[in-house]
Amino acid sequence: MELSDEMLIEYGYVTSSAYRAKVLKSLDGDTKMPSQIARDSDIKQNHISNVLNQLKKRELVECINPEVRKGRLYRLTDKGDELVKNME
Repeated sequence: MELSDEMLIEYGYVTSSAYRAKVLKSLDGDTKMPSQIARDSDIKQNHISNVLNQLKKRELVECINPEVRKGRLYRLTDKGDELVKNME
């Protein structure tokens, strides 16, 4: 599959950080809490929040229950899903 220019920019942004790439891959096909992402990707949990915020700003991930303080769930957006499929 060929990526659009916009997606090539996003691909470069994500792959320039091992943390961003690991978080996206961890969410591939799943909805997870930050603690689960941290365990799966072997990244300290305090870094996960920063990475999720970066990816949310670029509309690659979304929080499906932002009204709760604990137990927030994150998943890939369609854009994030397309990007992950091209990272493999």
